[in-house]
Amino acid sequence: MRIAGTVRVVVAAAACGVLLTSCASGSDDSAKKGGARADHGKGPQAGAADARRIPDVGDRLQSKIPEESRQVVAVYGDGEDSAKSTVVLYTKSGPKDTTWEKARSWPAHNGKKGWTTDHRENDKRSPVGVFTLTDAGGVLADPGAKFPYTKSSSMQAPHYWPKTHWHDFDYVIAIDYNRAKGTPPNDPTRPQGQAKGGSIWLHMDHGSGTSGCVSLSKPAMEYLLRTLDPKQHPVVVMGDRANLEA
Repeated sequence: MRIAGTVRVVVAAAACGVLLTSCASGSDDSAKKGGARADHGKGPQAGAADARRIPDVGDRLQSKIPEESRQVVAVYGDGEDSAKSTVVLYTKSGPKDTTWEKARSWPAHNGKKGWTTDHRENDKRSPVGVFTLTDAGGVLADPGAKFPYTKSSSMQAPHYWPKTHWHDFDYVIAIDYNRAKGTPPNDPTRPQGQAKGGSIWLHMDHGSGTSGCVSLSKPAMEYLLRTLDPKQHPVVVMGDRANLEA
């Protein structure tokens, strides 16, 4: 039995190349680095009309947020074919609280070709949907994560990628899309098959689009790792604005 926050050291070098390539790619540096300034203000309660809902998320995805969830990472993509997005953390103050509050927000990137409701291996688009968050890891030591954290050099980005990408996987939070929960982020298991892709992560930003992951600044990743708590049943709600609002 694993205890949240315990560092797990694994060796998965054989599978590393395939997994990392599916998550981010060193082949596209066309976009300039965006600002990494976070919105540290508490902000208003989520949604002026109904604070019991995540803002700008329609009934289809809103209904998939588990009732017990008290932490939601919302990824608002600029457009269906855009690699730019904004990540907002919403929280509930207690188990009986029914309203969401905006805690932090950060600029981010997603798949270099945008978003899709039918993600496929190497389509360079991020999957739209609501996914649980259960496991974390990275090349660097555990910064104080509440998730089970796997420190492993097997997550190191290949050095034949541009230098700007070498630290992409210093910190990683696995998004539970087509993966086995309770395993390190780079576990190769694909319950829905290889064709449906996998290794969709929150990870560190290199200033442009990814191969399907969502990337944020190092301070943002450290904050999320120290804040997201399995006891709060965190999920990510992600997609372009049109699909989110549907």
